[in-house]
Amino acid sequence: MPSLPIARRLCALALLGAALLPLAAVAAPAALPEPPALAGFPIDFILFAATLFCVALFHHHTMRVAATGLVVITIFKVLFSPFAEGAGMAGLIAHLGHEWVLLANLLGLLLGFALLSRHFEASQVPAWLPKLLPDDWKGAFALLVMIFVLSSFLDNIAAALIGGTIAGVVFRGKVHIGYLAAIVAASNAGGSGSVVGDTTTTMMWIDGVSPLSVLEAYIAASIAMVIFGIPASLQQQRYSPITRDPGANVKIDGARVFIVAAILVTAIVVNVVVNVKFNELSDTFPFIGAAVWVALLACVPLRTPDWGELPAAFRGSIFLLSLVLAASMMPVQKLPDASWRVALGLGFISAVFDNIPLTALALKQGGYDWGYIAFAVGFGGSMIWFGSSAGVALTNLFPDAKSVFAWLRGGWHVALAYVIGFGLMLAVHGWSPDAPHRGAPATAHASVRAS
Repeated sequence: MPSLPIARRLCALALLGAALLPLAAVAAPAALPEPPALAGFPIDFILFAATLFCVALFHHHTMRVAATGLVVITIFKVLFSPFAEGAGMAGLIAHLGHEWVLLANLLGLLLGFALLSRHFEASQVPAWLPKLLPDDWKGAFALLVMIFVLSSFLDNIAAALIGGTIAGVVFRGKVHIGYLAAIVAASNAGGSGSVVGDTTTTMMWIDGVSPLSVLEAYIAASIAMVIFGIPASLQQQRYSPITRDPGANVKIDGARVFIVAAILVTAIVVNVVVNVKFNELSDTFPFIGAAVWVALLACVPLRTPDWGELPAAFRGSIFLLSLVLAASMMPVQKLPDASWRVALGLGFISAVFDNIPLTALALKQGGYDWGYIAFAVGFGGSMIWFGSSAGVALTNLFPDAKSVFAWLRGGWHVALAYVIGFGLMLAVHGWSPDAPHRGAPATAHASVRAS
């Protein structure tokens, strides 16, 4: 398949350049051996950035690109750049021994949530939702709010696809590109404050970050929802007014709704019990991923999952796990100190590069206010269609949206919402780095309030 046109690449590079400005801080002195560098930049980061850049360019070959990048980085680390746990093959083995629980938990959750999403779609709840929509621009806005809410407990990809499918029906197949950007933004905003709503926040959760620390992202996400939601709804109303489908003949499958609720409750309860009562065991076994699968299999007598979803979900999981593992190998002692400016910059970088490895880097470094990181890496990717998995998935339904300039022009309100939402959260809540959690070094212990 062809790569992105030259214009899109230039736009992505320009945005990346702007995004990197807040990160141009002086790094703290390194406690570990200095990694090999080129023109002052650690070669580890150069290889990692090259991997992410190729992922951004070659969307149809992401798994192969990510796996190749992981192999190259691993070989380089073994031969030339020591791991935090030591040098050479011994360092690699020790590093994998430290990271395997996180990776296994992620794999279990990604595959399990893929089946959970299919249960929810088959429950007929998405087909019933349009009956709640008003018949004017407020109907378009109400749909975005529904997507926001769905994404708080479903994967943001599933929420975006459900919203896009409903939009295609109620707008008679004519969906404005600005509204498509808003669907992606709503799905990412809704998942940003929930540890079961987005892969990035789930990563924070299983790494030991409190769900309450992530919850504060809803301050910025709710503000952003209004800022981009109203203009996008007015755009859509002018482009193709809503035609509501009453959904009178839709019959909700209560058993599947119960299965979705049971899986989510099981994951939450197990995580809370393990981290509160048995914290010393949390690093020894992937309890959360295993709990999701126990709940899934226990519910098979009620409804059989769509096992056909697993091959595609597995390929996507290998892609994400490759990036997470590669990010875990980076010399985070060379990164700029955690601050709200760095968090703001990560949001813009997420519009170009995948947010999963950026989250992994932030978790390894530590010292952040995790609500800001959750909003930045979760919502920031909405600014360009390939900046988040939800955007890539939705544009597969609406291929005409695969244009960076058209997306930026039609979805101008998304970038505006990101900046204003972040700024107002900073003014209302202040920057307050969370206490160190397991698996992340403390780079900031004091609680610093923004002026």
